[in-house]
Amino acid sequence: MSKTAPTCRFCGTELHTTMVDLGMSPPSENFLLPAQSNERESFYPLVVRVCGDCYLVQLEEYVDPQEIFDDYAYFSSFSSAWLTHARTYVDDMTRRFGLSGDSFVIEVASNDGYLLQNFVERDIPCLGIEPARTVADAAIEKGVPTRQIFFDEQTALGLSSEGIAADLIAANNVLAQVADLNSFVGGFRHVLADQGVLTIEFPHLQTLLDRNEFDTIYHEHYSYFSMGTTKRILGAHGLRVFDVEELWTHGGSLRVYACLEEASHVTSTSVEALIDREREAGMFDLASYPEFEQRARRIKRELLKLLIDARERGLHVAAYGAPGKGNTLLNYCGIRTDLIDYAVDRNPYKHGRLTPGTHIPIHPPELLADTRPDLIVILPWNLREEIAEQLEFTREWGARLVVPIPEVEVF
Repeated sequence: MSKTAPTCRFCGTELHTTMVDLGMSPPSENFLLPAQSNERESFYPLVVRVCGDCYLVQLEEYVDPQEIFDDYAYFSSFSSAWLTHARTYVDDMTRRFGLSGDSFVIEVASNDGYLLQNFVERDIPCLGIEPARTVADAAIEKGVPTRQIFFDEQTALGLSSEGIAADLIAANNVLAQVADLNSFVGGFRHVLADQGVLTIEFPHLQTLLDRNEFDTIYHEHYSYFSMGTTKRILGAHGLRVFDVEELWTHGGSLRVYACLEEASHVTSTSVEALIDREREAGMFDLASYPEFEQRARRIKRELLKLLIDARERGLHVAAYGAPGKGNTLLNYCGIRTDLIDYAVDRNPYKHGRLTPGTHIPIHPPELLADTRPDLIVILPWNLREEIAEQLEFTREWGARLVVPIPEVEVF
């Protein structure tokens, strides 16, 4: 008896086109304690499919969101560049939409308060919605009002019943992490004020394709979005897209501005211009997607060749950063301590733990100066410039830096 094809989480269409198969991988944020290294680990398929109707690119829901976010290891505040991005966002939104002490701001997936702390400093009332206990607790300690709960339509109706109506809702890098997409997006209209603005930031699918960013695919990211598909999803839930900006974050992201259909915000020509560009790039043609897998395989071979050659020459190799994308890369390429001795990360939560699946030990960054590796692989390549600046001191012993995406490069 044949298995029924999976269906699109937005429109319900059966999914028959595979964009890329990255094999089996554990949840990307399940960092292990050394005592767990001999225990069974769960691996799930990383198979990405494309919907032939709405062109939503997606993984099946292999991992329960509760499992992913209960003991979450990603703290936004450990990236200086991301903190600067958040401050700039608050400055821009406050100025553009005239936010004041009489306004109300909600951030969905507010993490450790990295963004809302800027509204708190301005005495603009705000509320964070964050399902992950670890980072929600950190936000509360900073004085950022936070509720530890998943955002969906039921949560939004509860907030609305309390009289909450937001002049601004920020949803940065969360849309991809939502399994029940319709309930999540459907919640926004219940908590937006009549002229309220919703901003959503997410990695742009066109950039992922153009820049070979296969490592941004992991179980925590259920979906991958184009502007055209995003507009369709928001429109199905009574929200009108009126502007879009292209951002540097996460290797290339979009910031989409939306409002209630009847709100007076004027729609910018940038929205349809971007959709036209996506159409020209073949993003609404299923035949253009499968070639992506061949590029992922090529980068895998080139990176393995580089690391194997370094080992055969007796070179010492370390990794900088232990992000979710890095764990996809390590597992897809089969890179373990035979090729990389250890990783360092600024997040103290990860110190003394092991990367999921590959079991590479994670240490504080100070270990680099003690061991002086010859090659340092930058796993969070989207922060390449920030990290290269932090690693300036490694010039002292002639270390070389490696980034795997969009192409394997040594510099």
